[in-house]
Amino acid sequence: MTEDLIVATAVGKSFPTPDGKGQFTVLADVDVAVHAGEVVALLGRSGSGKSTLLRIMAGLIPASGGTVVSGGRPVAGPNPDVAMVFQSFALLPWLTVIENVELGLEAQGVGRIERTKRALRAIDLVGLDGFESAYPRELSGGMKQRVGFARALVVEPNVLFMDEPFSALDVLTAENLRGEIDDLWNAGTFPAKSILIVTHNIEEAVFLADRVIVLGANPGTVRGVVSIDLPRPHNRNDGRYKALVEHLYAVMTNPTMKVAAVPSVEGTKRAADDAAPYSHPLPHVRVGTISGLLEFVQEKAGDGGQEAARLAESLALPVDDLFSILDAAVLLGFATVHSGVVSLTPGGRAFADASILQSKDIFREHALERAPIVAAIAATLEKKDGHAMRSDFFLDILEEYYPEEEAKRQLATAIEWGRYAELFEYDAVEGRLQGQAV
Repeated sequence: MTEDLIVATAVGKSFPTPDGKGQFTVLADVDVAVHAGEVVALLGRSGSGKSTLLRIMAGLIPASGGTVVSGGRPVAGPNPDVAMVFQSFALLPWLTVIENVELGLEAQGVGRIERTKRALRAIDLVGLDGFESAYPRELSGGMKQRVGFARALVVEPNVLFMDEPFSALDVLTAENLRGEIDDLWNAGTFPAKSILIVTHNIEEAVFLADRVIVLGANPGTVRGVVSIDLPRPHNRNDGRYKALVEHLYAVMTNPTMKVAAVPSVEGTKRAADDAAPYSHPLPHVRVGTISGLLEFVQEKAGDGGQEAARLAESLALPVDDLFSILDAAVLLGFATVHSGVVSLTPGGRAFADASILQSKDIFREHALERAPIVAAIAATLEKKDGHAMRSDFFLDILEEYYPEEEAKRQLATAIEWGRYAELFEYDAVEGRLQGQAV
């Protein structure tokens, strides 16, 4: 039987809203297990709680509900069975490479001679021999992250946790380091029984993992699990590899799609909910960016469609950025996503081809019909004597639904969309919105 190294059951995490009147739920009823001898990827978009879940399983923050068991023991503090590699390199600048690598061993009380021996072995493993006495300021980003890997691996954890470990690196450096980690794992020389990696990069998940756990967002939940049924090393040119990548692109671009199947998913109309229009979040995307994507798809695909995977590649966009733009285009009724293929609606084609003045009219119509926050702000201003109100009024309402920083971002996006549509003006000095008759 496969050994369970870490098992999270019904894990939830909530934080109090700034006004103390409610809770903002990041994770809800999440079940995740890591078995010996496997690489598991937690794949999810921004807001899915990937990093929060990782920190709960590492014992760095407590769960609001559920349990985490590691090595047969409940996790009630820092988990001794795991070591973590962070997105930021998190090196101590006043320590040399070998001193940074020895930190975990020193905390475990390992003697100096043994500590140095193991640290040198870990440094050699990640290809940094010759830099033992260098300080972080002397290292490139890729070299700093290698130190992070050596520091985690030197303690020989049961499970290595990696939180977006390549996202702060340039493309070529990330690809090189990703390949070396995969080579170590495939060679059977990896000093950990399993790896759990958090990522939003679909290609990275399929390349490295044996299983991909797909998380939904707001709150984070497990949508499903995809088995990467490929021989190692995973060959990017294999037809099955490409099919898995395309399936996950389809899943990630369709938040309501079942992970186990590939049903038709059309962009659905999101009209304003009179009961709680502010509860429908806006993707944080500028109108010009939406327009640019629509024009690109129109030019390349015409009345046909464009695969999301090819779009990300052609535009050289990070996957999360492309998802946000697609979310905005679908929300506004300008595009649909069907099995990972992006197609423009008649409204989207009209918007892409329109003159500046025409595009404002089209955007106004779609925003009022499909962007509840924008529509609610415009309607409130229209009813107010003088059609003017302080923006803080709307910020206070938004903070009932979102954490403070997210509420500010929602308001900023709504204002940007509303100004473009000429639904209202905004005086940043006075913090005042001036509406027009709608």
